[in-house]
Order: sequence, then structure tokens, then C-alpha cells
Amino acid sequence: MYIPAHFAAGPGAVRDLLTAPAAANLVTMTAHGMLATLLPLVYDPSIGEHGALHGHLARNNPQWSEPSVGEALVIMQGADAYISPAWYASKAEHGRVVPTWNYSTAHVYGTLVIHDDPVWLAGHVRRLTDLNEAHAARPWAVDDAPERYIAGQLRAVVGVELLISRIEGKTKLSQNRSDQDVDGVVAGLRGCGHTASAHDVERARRERRPDRGR
Repeated sequence: MYIPAHFAAGPGAVRDLLTAPAAANLVTMTAHGMLATLLPLVYDPSIGEHGALHGHLARNNPQWSEPSVGEALVIMQGADAYISPAWYASKAEHGRVVPTWNYSTAHVYGTLVIHDDPVWLAGHVRRLTDLNEAHAARPWAVDDAPERYIAGQLRAVVGVELLISRIEGKTKLSQNRSDQDVDGVVAGLRGCGHTASAHDVERARRERRPDRGR
């Protein structure tokens, strides 16, 4: 991934991308070409040097049964939004501004391991469910469904584990703009309802200048 120095993601931003309840694209190269699936994942930092990502695929999905050639890739995405040049203070000063797109992303590489094991899968779906139900007023649990029904559902999927070898993170969040332009970006994003993107821009500015706000 092309990462200019001022857009390199810090450890905190990478950790947030890995741990946030979200879906990501699993991409593998096989003897028959590239395969990709969007799927929810759970990050386990305790496995190996860099941790692991756990997910599951439908048993009918050929991606799990086609051997991966080389490393597999997971593309994780944070909030993203269009940035209008009309939001920049510098538009009124000199007009030399153009639109762009803000985003946060991590490319996570590693070895793909298949888990066709009901015990592994049962533990995985409970962790995945708990992660995504954590903020619910009345969280649903796997055990709320009949045991035989859950067993049947587990037979229809196969577990996948990406043993992480390296991570490339990028946060393109207006770090190359002046403080006045960043103020305009934050206001513009909030005005459009993109509060998560506005929060990311504010965080990137704080990380760029740690003494700000003291």
C-alpha cells in the first residue's frame, strides 16, 4: 500500500481498526485466480507475534477449500467520507484546492489456517457475537437459540484464521492541511452527519501535535 509519511497510521489507529466490530475483505490468491469474501472478524492479540484474525465462511464458499498461494490479505476499513474543497479556509485565500477522500485502512497479511472443527467454531461464534452485542441494551447470546439449531448452523460454516505476519496501516485524515482547513473539514463532516469521520480527523490532529489541547 502506498503510504506517505504523514498518512502513516499510528499504533492506536491500527489497534482500533483491528478491534472494532466490523466486516473486512479476506483476499486470497489461488491456482484459479483471486478470491475475496466480506466477513466479520474477531482479533485475538494473544496468538503469535502479531495476533490473529478469526472468522468463518459458508461451507459452500470455495475460498476455504482452494489452497492459498502465498500470504492471504485482509483489508480492514474505518470511517470514510468525501471532503469538499468548499470546506477549506484556503479556498477563500487562493482557490488552489480540490476535492479528496478521507479514510482509515489496514492491510493485514498472514498465513490462512482452516478450522473445520465444531468446538473451534462454537467458541469463535460466541466471541464474535459477544463483540457485536456488547453495546446492546438486551444482548442476544448464542445460547438463546435452541442447541440443535445452532449445531446445524455450525455445520454449514468453516472457520478461518489469519495468523498475522505484518500490518500496513494508513490514515488519510487531512494531516496535510492547515489548522484552519482542518477546522473546516471537521465542521463540514459534522454538518453532513459524518460524525465518525469528523472524530477521526480530530484525533489525527491531536496525534500529530500531542501538546494540542493541554
